[in-house]
Amino acid sequence: MGRISISCLLPASWHFSISPVGCPRILNTTLRQIVVIGILAAAVSLLYYSLVVIRNKYGRAYRDKRFHRYLARVTDTEATDTNNPNLNYGIVVDCGSSGSRIFVYCWPRHNGNPHDLLDIKQMRDKNRKPVVMKIKPGISEFASSPEKVSDYISPLLSFAAEHVPRAKHKETPLYILCTAGMRILPESQQKAILEDLLTDIPVHFDFLFSDSHAEVISGKQEGVYAWIGINFVLGRFEHTDDEDEAIVEVHVPGSENKEAIFRKRTVGILDMGGVSTQIAYEVPKTVSFASSQQEEVAKNLLAEFNLGCDAHQTEHVYRVYVATFLGFGGNAARQRYEDSLFTSTVLKNRLLSKQTGMTSDSPYLDPCLPLDAQDEIQQNGQIMYLRGTGDFNLCREIIQPFMNKTNETQTSLNGVYQPAVHFQNSEFYGFSEFYYCTEDVLRMGGDYNAAKFTKAAKDYCATKWSVLRERFDRGLYASHADLHRLKYQCFKSAWMYEVFHSGFSFPVSYSNLKTALQVYDKEVQWTLGAILYRTRFLPLRDIQQENFRASHSHWRSFSFVYNHYLFFVCFLIVLLSILLYLLRLRRIHRRMLRNSSSTSLWIEEGLPPQKIPGPL
Repeated sequence: MGRISISCLLPASWHFSISPVGCPRILNTTLRQIVVIGILAAAVSLLYYSLVVIRNKYGRAYRDKRFHRYLARVTDTEATDTNNPNLNYGIVVDCGSSGSRIFVYCWPRHNGNPHDLLDIKQMRDKNRKPVVMKIKPGISEFASSPEKVSDYISPLLSFAAEHVPRAKHKETPLYILCTAGMRILPESQQKAILEDLLTDIPVHFDFLFSDSHAEVISGKQEGVYAWIGINFVLGRFEHTDDEDEAIVEVHVPGSENKEAIFRKRTVGILDMGGVSTQIAYEVPKTVSFASSQQEEVAKNLLAEFNLGCDAHQTEHVYRVYVATFLGFGGNAARQRYEDSLFTSTVLKNRLLSKQTGMTSDSPYLDPCLPLDAQDEIQQNGQIMYLRGTGDFNLCREIIQPFMNKTNETQTSLNGVYQPAVHFQNSEFYGFSEFYYCTEDVLRMGGDYNAAKFTKAAKDYCATKWSVLRERFDRGLYASHADLHRLKYQCFKSAWMYEVFHSGFSFPVSYSNLKTALQVYDKEVQWTLGAILYRTRFLPLRDIQQENFRASHSHWRSFSFVYNHYLFFVCFLIVLLSILLYLLRLRRIHRRMLRNSSSTSLWIEEGLPPQKIPGPL
C-alpha cells in the first residue's frame, strides 16, 4: 500500500499523511494515487505557468515599452479611425509670416495614470496623409483690414471641420497661434486681428475656442514648443527604470530644499535657418549668475513649466533655456559678411589708391568661396568681384569676429547669457542648416564628428569650381542641392562650425550632436509641442473618472499581478481544503472500521455490543 506524506513549516497539526485507505472505496489504490499525484502536478503546473506569464508580462514590460515609441511611429502612418468614440481631437493654426497652416491632432483616452502624458499624434486622412493645409499670405498682411481676417482663415477651419467627426466638434479645442509676422505689428493692430477672430469664429464653427486660444506667441514660447515636440516624439518624457537609458539628475524648480530626482535625459535642439539661429535645452540644475544684470537677462531666457496634469507633481517640471539670435542664420550671416567685405575693401582701396575687387581682372580673393569660384557683390550701384581661394581655416578665422563674443563668463553669441551645458551627459539635435551643411554636399548627415567634418569641408573648399560643377551635373549631391548651395557651402560650413564650437562653446570632441531633417521620417512641428502643453490638464478628467470607478468597483483596481497572486492563494486554499477533507474521510473510515470490528467481536462472544466512546 502506498502512502503520500505532505508537510510544511507550519504547526505540527498540519503534518499528515494520505493513505489509499482514506479514499472512497469505489476507487482502487492505483487510481487514488494517480488522482492525488495529478492534483499536485496540476497545482505545480498552474503555479509555474502563471509565474511565466507574469515574468513575460512584467519582466519584459519595460523592454517592450522601449520600442513602443518606434512602433508608434509606424502606426502613425495609418489612417485615423474617426469611428472610434474614445478618440479626441485638437486643432492648431500656425499663423506665420508668409502664410498660415492648420494641423489636426488626435489622441486616445488617457490611461488614468497621472505620471503619463497624452499620446498625441497627427491626424491622417483615409489616404494616410497628414491633415494639414496651408494658405497664403501671412495673417499680418491684414493689419490694415482686420475685419477680413475671419474670412481669410475660414477655409482652414472648414478643412479641419470636414476631417474631425461632427459629434466631436464641441469638445475639440482650437488654438490660433501667431508668430514672427504678427510680432512686428503694433499692439493695437495685433489686438484688432485677434478680436475679429474671437468674435466671428464661434458664430460659424462649434470648436472649443475661448479668449486664451488666440494669441501672438513670443519667440521664447515657440522655442519651448519646438523643444517639447522633439522630446515627446523621441519618448524622452516617459519614465524609465532601465539602466541602459541615459538619465540625468534634476533639481526641480521651486523645490530646492528637496532631494534631486532622476529621470530620462532630454535632448537639446539647434536650429539654424536662413535668418536666425535658435538653441533650446533643459537646465537640470539650479543656475548661478555672474552678476545681477546677467540674472535679469536670464529671466527672459529660462522657461519653467509643468507638462504634467497635476500641478503638485514634479516629475514633469522642466527648466528650459531658449535663445534666438537674429542675423545668425546662414543667409543672413553671408549677407553680413559681404557687407563688411564691401565696406572694408572700398575703404582700403580709397586709402591705398587701389582697385581691388572693382574689376573682374583684379577680383577680391575670398577664402570662403570654393577654389576659382566667382561671385559678385552689388551695393549702391557698385559691383565688387570675388574669386574663391577655398581656404577653410582662413575663412573660419575671418568670420570669428561676427560671433560678437564677450569676455564675460557663461555667454554665447552677441554676449547673451548661456547656462553651462553638461557636455558629458547631454545630447543635441541640429536641424535646418546644421543638416544641410553636413548632408547636402558633404553627405555626412547624422552623427556629427568635428574632425571628419573639418576634413570634408577643407577638401570641398579646396576643390576647383569646375570639378564641383561636373560632380553636380553628374548628380553626385543631394537631389535638392542647387548651385547656390554649391557656391556657399564653404562659407556655411565654416559658419556652422564656428557658431557651434565658438559661439555656443561646444568642445571639438563633442560627439552627441545628431544633424537631422526629420525625426522618425517626418518633420516635427512646434505645433505638436503647443497642443501637448495646452492640453496637459485634460487627463485630469479621465484620472478622476478612474478614481471614481475604483472607489465603486474595488476589484477592478487590482493589477494583473495582484489578481494572479489572489488566484494562487485561492487555489492553494482549495487544494489544502481538498487534502484536509480526504484526511477527514480517512479518519472517519478508520473509526467505522473499529466500530465494525468491535461489534463483530461482541456478537461472536454472545454479548450485547458496548458503546465505544467517541473522540472528545
